[in-house]
Amino acid sequence: MIIKTKHFGEIEIGEEDIINFYDGIPGFEGLEKYIIIENPDKDVPFSWLQCVDNPDLAFVIINPFIFKENYEFSLPQNAIEKLQIESHEDISIYSIVTIPEDISKMSANLAAPIVISYVNKKGKQILLQDSGYNKKHLILDEIRNSAVGNNSAKEQEKLTTGEVF
Repeated sequence: MIIKTKHFGEIEIGEEDIINFYDGIPGFEGLEKYIIIENPDKDVPFSWLQCVDNPDLAFVIINPFIFKENYEFSLPQNAIEKLQIESHEDISIYSIVTIPEDISKMSANLAAPIVISYVNKKGKQILLQDSGYNKKHLILDEIRNSAVGNNSAKEQEKLTTGEVF
């Protein structure tokens, strides 16, 4: 199947690539079908959550463990049931990234992770209650302060110069 996208033009996807967000994503409840478009540069940690039904809607996403190694939270039981999660190995976690004009202020929403079950192709954005995480966690500050950032100078340089997009 061919879908149109604002940022990537027309791309071919398989039905098996579609992730169903049956509750939608908060603010986009009527849009349920998405795919993940991986960054072709494996040194860049960003991907895109592209809406299948709306070519203009794509979220920049990142695996939060890349920059926040100690990120942890408990999935609510209703989310585990809704996504039919049987093992933590069956899921991937992402955070939606906000990229302002000043790229040094790029942030990730750690308070509302995206959880995707690859076993059944279901996804959900989980709104964490009383987690202590915020919606605008500064990615570059965390990378600069972590061992991950110190060990990947090439990645850090791409992030700070805006080469990731």
